[in-house]
Amino acid sequence: MIDRNATRDADPAHEVALDAVEAGIGAAQPRAVLERVITVEGGTLRIAEEAYDLAAYDEIVVLGGGNAAGQVATYLSELLDGRLDGGVVVTDDPEPADPIEAVVGTHPVPSEANVDGTRRVLDRARASDENTLAVVAVTGGGSALLAAPVEGVSLADLQSLTDGLLRSGAPIDRINAVRKHVSAIKGGQLARGLAPATTVGLVFSDVSSGDVSVVASGPLSPDPTTYADALGVLEEYEVDAPEPVVRHVERGAAGGFDDTPNEDDSAFATVSTHVVADNFTALGAAREVCADAGFEPLVLSSSVRGEAREAALTHVAIAEESGRTGNPVSPPAAILSGGETTVTIRGDGEGGPNQEFALSAAIELPEGTVLCAVDTDGIDGPTDAAGALVDSTTVDDLQLARARLNDNDVYDYLDERDALVFTGQTGTNVNDLRVLLVTE
Repeated sequence: MIDRNATRDADPAHEVALDAVEAGIGAAQPRAVLERVITVEGGTLRIAEEAYDLAAYDEIVVLGGGNAAGQVATYLSELLDGRLDGGVVVTDDPEPADPIEAVVGTHPVPSEANVDGTRRVLDRARASDENTLAVVAVTGGGSALLAAPVEGVSLADLQSLTDGLLRSGAPIDRINAVRKHVSAIKGGQLARGLAPATTVGLVFSDVSSGDVSVVASGPLSPDPTTYADALGVLEEYEVDAPEPVVRHVERGAAGGFDDTPNEDDSAFATVSTHVVADNFTALGAAREVCADAGFEPLVLSSSVRGEAREAALTHVAIAEESGRTGNPVSPPAAILSGGETTVTIRGDGEGGPNQEFALSAAIELPEGTVLCAVDTDGIDGPTDAAGALVDSTTVDDLQLARARLNDNDVYDYLDERDALVFTGQTGTNVNDLRVLLVTE
């Protein structure tokens, strides 16, 4: 999975860090996850603790979107072979899934293909009735891939809004509060389209809060946010949103549109959602690899957030304390974390949150420490790198490193030092994963 030839010659600690990250990503692969939670026995589909008699439905369809939706569709097409009546998923990592149609979209900025595919998802949902069983993949990346701008908002407007939100440094729940209110599918509106079908959501969570209403902007979930909340995000983070977006959100906040469905909406009466994988799925597997390699593992949190470069310094401080006093864990130690850090873009360079996290840490890392930080979908920011692998020797020009950070231009600096980690698209997304090893 990880291209070891593209990463610097690694000592044993480097290899352990890469092995741990690779294991974490592997544990969150849809097939590995779904084999643990879904079975079909004697015509009964079992998902976690719930059972569905397949013979009770006139049709069974698979819908959804996100980075992992392609592999979810493939697995379900095999598991329900001969019983499926089709479906549509929108993903950037498609696989054969006949009779389910996999529409190839773009991420993190939506394209016309995303809009076309999402319209097909909505059309299929609205054609469902009380005799339909809909299994819906809701995965990280779905906010971009499931793109259905409301009337009066164009794709170009949505693209500009997405870019502005991603550059703003706003946390994902605030970003998605805006996305929900310029969309015809997000914020529970897919559930409304499917009702009264029996709907089962398979959620691969890429949000640090674990809130399913935030994953893929919650197409199957009641929306606790409002137009007023969306307007507040645009104002608080000074997002340069297109005028049609601002006009729509302002009109909604003034009561000109019904808000997205909340928990009292009858659309959710026949919907159940199951979080089948999240950041801790990856963290748990990475922790086991570190322990087997002789490192005492400590999971800090699966909910680390905030500015990437600042969160990195907190991790460095913990590594320093470990090496100096043996607290909170004695070396050889593995300090692991997940979540989703953000970058407020002020420069004009190339990079991503995990690359900025890694370079910021590398400036301060004490001798005998190694850090690997990646996005589990294999795409860190708008780049082809998943993240980076660094140690105390990575930064050989302190002034240049800091200048690149300040200009949000870390990709080339890390690439020139063979520090970038490449996985390609991984087919899953359970947010960021970081492994920090303290060897002495």
